[in-house]
Amino acid sequence: MSESTSPSRVVLKKVTPDVSAAMGSLHAAAVSAAQGAQLEPELLELVRIRASQINGCAFCLDMHTADARERGETERRLYTLNAWRETPFFTERERAALALTEAVTLVHDSRVPDAVYAEAAAVFDENQIAALIWAATVINAYNRIAVATRMAPKN
Repeated sequence: MSESTSPSRVVLKKVTPDVSAAMGSLHAAAVSAAQGAQLEPELLELVRIRASQINGCAFCLDMHTADARERGETERRLYTLNAWRETPFFTERERAALALTEAVTLVHDSRVPDAVYAEAAAVFDENQIAALIWAATVINAYNRIAVATRMAPKN
């Protein structure tokens, strides 16, 4: 069955509002932890965008690229984020956060290698690493929800 003829998907907020609310609370707690750890909101948007690119989540990509632009992110960096290793556009902290995000997102491939964790630990403190792991975990969960239910950006 093609995408255009697939049956409509469940609206989780409607069918399981208590679980959806719990997910919202988890997101809020992760944002609070990031704020408490003094992680830059712009960095968190890069984390969300990169995980969403890997997971193919159009809904989250649309939302978080818009949020990143509102925070001053450049088009050039957004366009090259999926090839961040091959560009000079990202700082050491951003590179460490992106590598950690990719490892968490693709945990089945590499189980978050020690080298990736050590790279993050060289530029982030323990609270910041914890907040980054939570941010990556939450966006991965949201990506799976949006992809599974075929959430799409609005025109």
